[in-house]
Amino acid sequence: MSKWKPSLLGYRWIMRNIGFFLFLAALAVVYIYNGHYADKVSRDITRTNKELKELQYEYKTLRSEVMFRSKQSELAKDVEHFGLKELTHPPNLLADTVK
Repeated sequence: MSKWKPSLLGYRWIMRNIGFFLFLAALAVVYIYNGHYADKVSRDITRTNKELKELQYEYKTLRSEVMFRSKQSELAKDVEHFGLKELTHPPNLLADTVK
């Protein structure tokens, strides 16, 4: 029965190439980080697009409400409870009689 004995040549080869192995490990870490960062940016973009669409819908709704409420007939209804009424004849012009 023979015992497995680590080869001295294999150990020397590993020690000579340890820098390359460390480089590969660092490259793997950077690759994983880049993947996570890309996913995070993608989620941020998606969330921002959803918020933008919601704000656009809100803007359009408010704009249409303001346009509706600023019509002359709607304004007349809104100020009626203050005792204000719509003019039925044009206003009188005041002119300076002293010249």
